[in-house]
Amino acid sequence: MIKNYLKIAWRSILKNKLHATINIVGLAVGMAVTILISLWVWDEVSFNKSFKNYDRFVQVMQHQTFNGEVGTQTAMPIPLGYLLKQDYKSDFKHVVLSSWSGDHILTYGDKKVIEIGNFMQPEAPDLLKLDMVSGTRNSFNDQSTVLISQSAAKAVFGNTDPLNKTVKLDNNFILTVGGVYKDFASNSTFDEVNFIAPWAAYLKSEKWIEGAQTRWGNNSFQIFAELNPNADLDKVSAKIKNIKAVNILAQGDKIGASFKPVVFLQPMSKFHLYSQFKNGVNTGGAIQFVWMFSLIGLFVLMLACINFMNLSTAQSEKRAKEVGIRKTLGSFKKQLISQFYTESVLVAFMAFIISIVMVVLALSWFNNVANKHIAMPWANIYFWMAGIVFSMLTGLIAGSYPAFYLSSFVPVKVLKGTFRVGRLAALPRKILVVLQFTISVALIIGTVVIFRQVQHTKDRPVGYERTGVISVDMQTMTIHRNFLAVRNKLLNSGTIVEMAESGSPLTDVYSNNSGFDWRGKAPGLQDDFATITITPEYGKTAGWNLIAGRNLSRDLATDSNALILNEAAVKFMNFKHPVGELVTNGTAKLTVVGVVKDMVMSSPYEPVKPTIYALLRRDRGSVVVARLNPKISAHKAVAKIEQTFKAFDPDSPFTYQFTDDNYNKKFAYEERIGKLAGFFTLFAIFISCMGLFGMASFMAEQRVKEIGVRKVLGATVLNLWKLMSTDFVMLVCISFIIAMPLAYYFMHGWLQNYTYRSELSWWIFALTGIGTLVITLLTISYQSIKAALTNPVKSLRSE
Repeated sequence: MIKNYLKIAWRSILKNKLHATINIVGLAVGMAVTILISLWVWDEVSFNKSFKNYDRFVQVMQHQTFNGEVGTQTAMPIPLGYLLKQDYKSDFKHVVLSSWSGDHILTYGDKKVIEIGNFMQPEAPDLLKLDMVSGTRNSFNDQSTVLISQSAAKAVFGNTDPLNKTVKLDNNFILTVGGVYKDFASNSTFDEVNFIAPWAAYLKSEKWIEGAQTRWGNNSFQIFAELNPNADLDKVSAKIKNIKAVNILAQGDKIGASFKPVVFLQPMSKFHLYSQFKNGVNTGGAIQFVWMFSLIGLFVLMLACINFMNLSTAQSEKRAKEVGIRKTLGSFKKQLISQFYTESVLVAFMAFIISIVMVVLALSWFNNVANKHIAMPWANIYFWMAGIVFSMLTGLIAGSYPAFYLSSFVPVKVLKGTFRVGRLAALPRKILVVLQFTISVALIIGTVVIFRQVQHTKDRPVGYERTGVISVDMQTMTIHRNFLAVRNKLLNSGTIVEMAESGSPLTDVYSNNSGFDWRGKAPGLQDDFATITITPEYGKTAGWNLIAGRNLSRDLATDSNALILNEAAVKFMNFKHPVGELVTNGTAKLTVVGVVKDMVMSSPYEPVKPTIYALLRRDRGSVVVARLNPKISAHKAVAKIEQTFKAFDPDSPFTYQFTDDNYNKKFAYEERIGKLAGFFTLFAIFISCMGLFGMASFMAEQRVKEIGVRKVLGATVLNLWKLMSTDFVMLVCISFIIAMPLAYYFMHGWLQNYTYRSELSWWIFALTGIGTLVITLLTISYQSIKAALTNPVKSLRSE
């Protein structure tokens, strides 16, 4: 019986090649998009699940209240880590203090490689459950060892066994390789960590770090932990929430205590998808895009299924006699339903095979756009089981309406020739077309809004000239000690316009400070300023806009206690005439000598934070910022800078980044989301248009005699084109009317996540509506004009 069903189904496909092609290709595209989205969603929801202690892994975080607003941060003080480890052993199996991930120099012999790594306490290997390739986790108990990843081992040692070899870290520490671990999974928080260096070395690396061991107010570090199996996360969070507040007050830090710190634990399950906080409440994060793409995948598959149902039911009259004859010969309704289900499932399986081919061809491009490392799970039996079940369900869902609709025809009426479809028979098809284009229009509007939000933020004035500026990270003190000599040599060579040292790159803020006082400061006002330490050449290098006062100077000894404020700081401090005002910080008395326009250094989606620029003193800056001479090529300029840097610091690799590239990276996530949404929307429109094309071809075939009569009676091609197009245009207009408020509601809500955001302009909806109508007319015009141009003699000669 099944064999017979398959034969009939195959013959039906061959007999209706155009409609079968539209069905198969439409379903294949819908399935391919759904598979890609499913792989992306799985990669997101399985983030960090490669850790064996995933359910007990936590990060210690804190809420702080600043002038009534609650902010949330991962930056924590060192003493908190020490206290949790010492006094809460019954709750924590491991507590590990960590630096932030950063670039460091690994030197072996003559080979120098820059790798990203962390300084961590001895329990880190057990907390991270490192999968050791060679060596042991216990080797890290010796604080003169370093553990490196397989990729770092390859980069530094090549094919040589790295175990027990010595490396120099940042030209400062001699460490022994105690083990090599497998690289962390690409979808994990620690995916870029290619080495773990001892905490003891970190404490010795900078004086301020060593001094921070007892300071509860210095939030410059990370704390990761693993809960004991019997510990409850919420109860432990409640137990430790006031630890910092009590200890910071006991230490006499009234300013730190005024922020009312509340310590809590963030589970690893929320590190990635639920990383967003607003006023102390976890408001989600990347999970919104997981839901968004899941819905898009469902909608795209729905569009493909709608095409199948529409085209199948549209051909009901052509198959009415077949159903009537088969019923007369004894076929039961159940058998007819089985036959039509077989056809739809066969089409679905053919579409599934084609969709796999499409996914394989598109996966490399998709990974590049999504910034993922997704691979086809060929060996995963669950993937294939899901694919088979997926195809079965798709076939059954897509074929359900045609199966029951066609099998319900009364054979007597069909064979007598009295069967008529009826005026309401086309109503379900029209409803489905409206649903199709409602989804498509909403997706188009959503995609346009996402791209416009990114572009709106990109066009935001940044307050400095970022083109032609490079940042060079300083791993050692060498360039700092020889800064003026390096700068003068590059200036004399005509390679640069200016060069400066800075505590932060132009596109980030590494330090924040509070405890400032000034004339007219409101009682109880809490201050927290972004603090950028700079050399006097910084202003010219950055190309900032000085709107009052002057730049800092090397020639004025008093400038060691001078400040430059940005506009946000002036507004926050309520200065009418800021130049000359005195600002105190503890015993230090600082004078405002200049004001600059706000510089967008942190998130371009948020307001600029009040910022203080002060002279860099004895400590080195984090980066050297150089403005290239526009009269020579960037390639030659960078080569000359590298040559000069290496002449003064031959032991450090030269690495640099263009400031405009770093700034553009701030939009990378939203741009990826926009590109993916645009990609999926494009295919949604394609599927909808395929269905429209199929419907138009069927209607043209169905009304061929009517068109012939109209032509004989004098109807023009334009008249006939209008006749064929009007119904479809009306359906699309109804779709637009439904989609517009839905899209407005959801996209307006999405934009509220951004403080600096674009508006939902009327032209977005107008252009989407016009564009959809144009696409609709282009899709159906071919069949409409083709039918209108047909010689009426051919369609009427049999009458």
